[in-house]
Amino acid sequence: MQNTRIVNLLDTIGRSLGQWFFNPWRRFSLLLISWLFGIFLGTAVSTTAGQKAELDIVIAAFLVFIGEIGSWIFYSRSLQKRRVLWAECLNLLKIGFTYSLFIEAFKLGS
Repeated sequence: MQNTRIVNLLDTIGRSLGQWFFNPWRRFSLLLISWLFGIFLGTAVSTTAGQKAELDIVIAAFLVFIGEIGSWIFYSRSLQKRRVLWAECLNLLKIGFTYSLFIEAFKLGS
């Protein structure tokens, strides 16, 4: 890329956020928020998708596809060598989403 002011600004913001999240407590809190947001998304998707019950199979296939893309990104060889914060957040979002869908299935089964 060219060395423009907007590129310099975005690089500076990215570097400062990376240093800010280098603190273990801030990193843990961001990962926890990501996990809890995944739980919220799972509950929201299951209630809105099950409301009309017309596109259940299509939505389920789309959610499996998105989950597999998230796994593919997190477990790729280039990211396994170094721990990238956004990939960890994406993985915990996926874990929270899956956990929430299991909870919703248990609620429907009882």
